[in-house]
Amino acid sequence: MSAVHPDDLHAWRQAHVPLFNDNPLKLGIFGQNCSNGCTITHAPTSFEPTYAHNVAISKLADRLGLELLVPVGRWKHFGGSTRFNENNLEVYTWATAMACNTERVMVFATSHVPTVHPLFAAKQAATIDQISAGRFGLNIVCGWFRPEIEMFGAELIAHDDRYRMADEWLTCMKRAWTEQDFDFDGDFYHIKQGFLLPKPVQQPWPAIINAGSSEAGREFSARHVDFNFITITTEEEAAFLIQDVKRRAAAHRRQCGVMTYGLVCCRDTEKEAREVYDSIVRHGDWEATENIMRLLGIESTSFGNQETVRNLGERFIAGWGGYPLVGTPEQVVEQMQKIHAMGIEGFILSWLDYLPELEYFGERVMPLLKEAGLRL
Repeated sequence: MSAVHPDDLHAWRQAHVPLFNDNPLKLGIFGQNCSNGCTITHAPTSFEPTYAHNVAISKLADRLGLELLVPVGRWKHFGGSTRFNENNLEVYTWATAMACNTERVMVFATSHVPTVHPLFAAKQAATIDQISAGRFGLNIVCGWFRPEIEMFGAELIAHDDRYRMADEWLTCMKRAWTEQDFDFDGDFYHIKQGFLLPKPVQQPWPAIINAGSSEAGREFSARHVDFNFITITTEEEAAFLIQDVKRRAAAHRRQCGVMTYGLVCCRDTEKEAREVYDSIVRHGDWEATENIMRLLGIESTSFGNQETVRNLGERFIAGWGGYPLVGTPEQVVEQMQKIHAMGIEGFILSWLDYLPELEYFGERVMPLLKEAGLRL
């Protein structure tokens, strides 16, 4: 396929890549490849991270017109009584399999920079993009879970250095996707006569996302990716992050959209929805949750008081710290409208029980999202 002229690139992506379609609020699924999904809880569910169950979820998402499926990249569990996320499907293989079972939705791989060489990652990405006819996307994670990184015999380097490494990693991949026989000599990677065929279907390369929230993370997103995923804690903080990412991207003469993630607890009545959410928290695995928060540096010494940390912990139990969408279909849509109005362009969602709750979401929430103008 011949390269698309830069002046025509936006129109080409809008026409050919689902993530860049005209829907004002893009929708996706987060974490369906891992045991417990995004809920660190023993609350009862029929969800299981098997291949067959993942296919059923992905096919339903495809029928509903969702734009993206984003797995969690996980190599080791977080302990606790749930051994959170210990059973999971490897992300590149998973993306290939989900692509072969769907027709329109984009399939992402959540790839840790230190665990795979950029030429190998670029080759896998280009191959999956060919298999999916241009529906592959890459979610870049720099690596923060020390036991995982050390399991590979690698060192967990300083925070900002991880983003310098990711910058080189992605630069090498972009060159592999667009050039031939290139040399690269950096601090972290050295490539002699880099070669890759076939190239990706997408122009100039597959869609790229990242959830960097630190200053170094936001700068990396602004320089390199299509969408940055933020965690919404307060409206004021979210407004700052959205504007900061866009300002930084503009300084590099490019655009970077902003999306977020969250748990959906939606039922016919607010009381029923709240009972589901409360059950998730009540059955929560606090040991695993505290392990995660400690690894992320979320402790009372840095966040002011124990009550704040406890509230953040509940958010992690309910959906990896994401925004809780709790209520009736009408209330959930109202919350999504409010978040979209802040400048959020997409939402990747998780549920306690993905398949039946996604069916309910499709029947009851999706029509209201269209009525609200968030979906076409």
